[in-house]
Amino acid sequence: MSEDYTVEMTGRVFFIRLPDGSKAYLRYHKDDGRLFLDATYTPEQWRGRGLARKLVEKAIEYARENGLKIVPICSYSVYYFLKNPDKRDLLADEYRDIDLEAYFKERLEAEKKGKH
Repeated sequence: MSEDYTVEMTGRVFFIRLPDGSKAYLRYHKDDGRLFLDATYTPEQWRGRGLARKLVEKAIEYARENGLKIVPICSYSVYYFLKNPDKRDLLADEYRDIDLEAYFKERLEAEKKGKH
């Protein structure tokens, strides 16, 4: 990604404001020392530029700073940890050693059916 966009956050969303007024976002919630990565979205015209990666990396940074373990729910967050095994130490225990490829496929199917 050639442009450098700033990731901002609210109590429920990490987001990037885009020049056309749209936003890429990662919706999350916290519970019991865990950061649940619920959904990522990048407007179609902005896809393929690394925005979702940047959002997940900001969530990882936030989790590290706040002593939280990550529960990847959305397919992109699962994909990120599949492709970046060196970051799996931040995953909640039950996600650290599972077959992330199978879980990724499961999450994709659930999202296609509208079950988040």
